[in-house]
Amino acid sequence: MSNSSTEDRSFPLHEDREFLSESEWVIFKLLCRPVDSFADADARELSEATGGQVSVSRCDQLIRTVRIRQLPGLGSWIARLLAEAGFDRDDLRRLPASLVAARLNEHLGYPICNQATIQRLDELRLQWNKSPIMETEGKNA
Repeated sequence: MSNSSTEDRSFPLHEDREFLSESEWVIFKLLCRPVDSFADADARELSEATGGQVSVSRCDQLIRTVRIRQLPGLGSWIARLLAEAGFDRDDLRRLPASLVAARLNEHLGYPICNQATIQRLDELRLQWNKSPIMETEGKNA
């Protein structure tokens, strides 16, 4: 048995998991709308394109998930959780990692972000804010 504690391991920030429901996947597939294209979408227009089958608020959440996932080092699993908690890409670049983690843990009702995760998020935030590409995207987001 390993002596390492789960407290020492961070949330797998890079991990990808499906974040569309089956019905959403079918709707967007029929519209020939790739998920990555959501990053440039408007929530109201995206919802209207689905004939209202996907609400504006859900489209907004999907758009934020895709945009968050575009940050290097983050996968769709954490991007979905962060978007559900109300964060957007700019929040993650601007807010201290400890605040992001606290708000996410509070939203979920249980701690998925431990000190190792906070440290990793802070390291990523520093990288994002140093990147000239991210600076340009931040101005356009």
